Amino acid sequence: MIHELDETIRQLIIAELPIKNGEIEISFDQPKREWSSRITRPTLNLFLYDVRENPTLRQHGWEVADNGRLANNETHLKRTPFRVDCFYMLTVWAAEPEDEHRLLTRTMLALFRHPIIPEQLLHGSLKRQPFELRTRLASHDRLTNPAEVWASLDNEMRPAVSYILTLALDPWVEITSPIVQTLTFRMGQAASLPRQHRLGSQEVDMTYIGGTVMSKPPESKPLAGVDIAIKGTGIFDRTDERGRFTLGSMPPGEYTL
Repeated sequence: MIHELDETIRQLIIAELPIKNGEIEISFDQPKREWSSRITRPTLNLFLYDVRENPTLRQHGWEVADNGRLANNETHLKRTPFRVDCFYMLTVWAAEPEDEHRLLTRTMLALFRHPIIPEQLLHGSLKRQPFELRTRLASHDRLTNPAEVWASLDNEMRPAVSYILTLALDPWVEITSPIVQTLTFRMGQAASLPRQHRLGSQEVDMTYIGGTVMSKPPESKPLAGVDIAIKGTGIFDRTDERGRFTLGSMPPGEYTL
């Protein structure tokens, strides 16, 4: 997926600068001295130097992945994906400093215009990302000591701009489980600690009723916006976009919908 992120960045820069007839090279190499010595034309290089989880966007939970599939009274669940930040170091290489600065400015303006990567430029599996592909340019989260970076690359120091893209990585497998249609809550007063038996005389049962409204076969599609009521109680609900409803709470007994 990260190689598809590289291609997405490439297409964004080509479209926004714009770059015609390959007059400017776009690479994703490690900018070491040996590499830079082989450059023969103006080059934009985006070196991926760090990938780490974004703790601010971390979520641990489950989400419904039905997508309208409610056959056999089942629901489809997935764990929430990981969100990772991909850190690129943007540098420009040309014969003259003036040309480098001009190209760097044009590139920064192009990237600043897109804090969210346009969907039509997403490459490969990135088209199925569950979240927008957000970017941060010239953020000071990393590259706080450029001298150390260039020393480790064994190359001469030059302007470098951080470019960060937040990606969703989903290692989980979708699972299938039955749809919960009825929930029953029981409440009572305990004699002392909760682990002991409740006082039977104080026990109260409350019941919830739920379900899914479907169209007639053979379509069998969930129906949204259908009003469901329990006759004689004033309790009602309206089905959601998946045709689901929940009614309650009320004492156990026989009811007519």
